[in-house]
Amino acid sequence: MSPDFADELSPLEADIRRRIKAAGPMPVAEFMQICLSDPQHGYYATRDPLGASGDFTTAPEVSQMFGELIGLWMAAVWKQMGAPENVRVIELGPGRGTLMKDALRAAKVMPDFLAAAVVHLVDISGPLRARQEATLASVTVPKFWHASLDEVPAGPSIVIANEFFDALPVNQAVKQDGGWHTRVVRLDEHDLLEFGVAPEPIPQFERLLPPRVRDAKDGEIFEWRSDRAALELARRIVRDKGAALVIDYGHAASDVGDTLQAVGGHAFAEPLSAPGTVDLTAHVDFEALVRTAESMGAACFGPIEQSELLRNLGIETRAHTLKANADRIKAREIDNALARLVGRSQKGMGSLFKAVAVTHRSLGVPPAFSA
Repeated sequence: MSPDFADELSPLEADIRRRIKAAGPMPVAEFMQICLSDPQHGYYATRDPLGASGDFTTAPEVSQMFGELIGLWMAAVWKQMGAPENVRVIELGPGRGTLMKDALRAAKVMPDFLAAAVVHLVDISGPLRARQEATLASVTVPKFWHASLDEVPAGPSIVIANEFFDALPVNQAVKQDGGWHTRVVRLDEHDLLEFGVAPEPIPQFERLLPPRVRDAKDGEIFEWRSDRAALELARRIVRDKGAALVIDYGHAASDVGDTLQAVGGHAFAEPLSAPGTVDLTAHVDFEALVRTAESMGAACFGPIEQSELLRNLGIETRAHTLKANADRIKAREIDNALARLVGRSQKGMGSLFKAVAVTHRSLGVPPAFSA
């Protein structure tokens, strides 16, 4: 590799290469963690990735209907909780604050809930926090920001996590010669980043696998995340007799498959091509998330498809109401947003995205879910 080429590397890629040269190939999860969360050069530390000028669009940015329905869900759950006079409304990874703003506006139909609510936003991104503060500047509900969920004070809690878990680092293992080996990021003969496989198998790994994965063929990949975030969420829900709504893209049952992907400029990118400048995500394993939450004593409902969640919450009625006061162009935009949120086509979010409710066992069945 020439000195000129080395000078063109981003600071983060140069740092990753130095680490690999010093310590050897790094697991995919470590690579993902550095790319997204490095405090100086990581993806979320350096940019606002949302919207037309960013890299991707989340459901709250597609339409106000999404956040409004989440707001009504929160208000209904608050009543199930016994209407505590002080409730922590917590959002994990709140993006630009759009979901929370729309949710609180819709929740005005239940003023006692708004009077009880204190908003806690959990985010590590400086640029996004600035956008959240601007978005929520006119909201009179008290607001606090935190770097992690455990910083939020104990007490009755309603937690919203929309597209939060997919951005947590994912581990990958490859089936090879009958054993499972850690998938890593290494340097090739030209000092370029490439995927590889650790030479030694992972000890005792087979017994930790879900039953349907144990018969995987050589070359297939299994992904799993640390259960720390799910454990922390469930622990709070059980301790504080609260509820959480997790919405994300992923699969309902644990299985093999490489779902690690990069997105930049609203298009798929090569995950190793530009560390720190593209978003890295992987599908959420909802079976694993539910299993972890239930191990802490929480009740879980779902997963159900996002289309079912939103329809059960009344999105079609809300769309009809909005269209009644809209001109033809705005009405078409509402129809397009509805199709995007609940549609099952390749461009729709309705079936790819799933929802799970995690609750204290005393609360009963949450809105939009069935027992």
